[in-house]
Amino acid sequence: MSSLDGEVCVVTGACGFLGKTLIKMLLEQEKNIDEIRLLDIIIKKELLQSLEEIRGDIKLTVFEGDIQDADFVRKACRGATLVFHIASIIDVIEAVMPSKIYGVNVKGTENLLEASLRENVPSFLYTSTVEVMGPNLEGDPVVNGHEEMAYRCALKSSYSKTKKEAEDRALGYHDEPLANGGRLATCALRPMYIYGEDCRFLLGHMADGVRNGDVLYRTSLQEAKVNPVYVGNVAAAHLQAARCLTDPKRRADVGGKFYFVSDDTPHISYSDFNYALLSPLGFGIQERMMMPLRFFYVVCFLWEMACLMLRPFYRVVPPINRQLLTMLNTPFSFSYDKAKRELGYAPKYTWQQARSNTTQWLAEQLPEQRQKIWRK
Repeated sequence: MSSLDGEVCVVTGACGFLGKTLIKMLLEQEKNIDEIRLLDIIIKKELLQSLEEIRGDIKLTVFEGDIQDADFVRKACRGATLVFHIASIIDVIEAVMPSKIYGVNVKGTENLLEASLRENVPSFLYTSTVEVMGPNLEGDPVVNGHEEMAYRCALKSSYSKTKKEAEDRALGYHDEPLANGGRLATCALRPMYIYGEDCRFLLGHMADGVRNGDVLYRTSLQEAKVNPVYVGNVAAAHLQAARCLTDPKRRADVGGKFYFVSDDTPHISYSDFNYALLSPLGFGIQERMMMPLRFFYVVCFLWEMACLMLRPFYRVVPPINRQLLTMLNTPFSFSYDKAKRELGYAPKYTWQQARSNTTQWLAEQLPEQRQKIWRK
């Protein structure tokens, strides 16, 4: 197995859900990395304290700033050899202005790619998402999809569109010349919906359930099966992809490609997945959706139109829109066979371990969630 010995790694989104999981895995499994540069808007002291206990002799350097700042990004990349670009704005309900999402997700990525060329960073790994594939608004299903399959994609949300554009740019920079005459190798990973400790979406579903008398809302049909992936396994895929990109014998084989990342989490609907994680804590779930799906689409349409008419005077964001409702109710699952075959990726955590870890974390958060809701 290749290693990252001597690498100087930049990790964007270092304080995020996936970023800090990856950094901890790097420190635990790659003892001979020279340096890890933590890049984020704000680096939390709690994260640095937790890393101090496991960093050994690896140098940790903090870079606080915005990836939209090209000068800052270039400074962070100077002398680096590998970029893990994880940072992005994740927005599934269109709560963030499109211009801001574009600035971070696309222009930020472009800044990092340009900095890599100018500062002679030879390896660049981009964290994409399954949402660059869809689902399309017609809800065309995918079951155990793969990288070579054809799918009529029609992206509507600012998040999915900007992630696809950023992924295209990252892969388009593969084999571009560096300032020193070398070549840049790039690769992209497309994880499924990521769950695990510190997942803000799971916290939101739990809070909604508490407000509803410990009964989770059903927003997806049981037959709309997807395959979520545990955050520890996504980090493991990043680590393995980075080993391939930095290995002179393998970088040409994986460079310029994207890979779906999933694991052995059961194929299940989003709502039933929330129930699988929260039922041990005493939560139930609605048997049926709150209204028939077709009528739900009509309600979403009316919400969207009302918000659109109000937008010149006041920005209102509906809690759910048609794009999100389609995502929640479309069978959409993908295999990790190609990542296994070409990257050597294998899930580090079983479904049982992932579920236990996540449910235990949710149990620790539950008292605080109840207190917040009672205070309101």
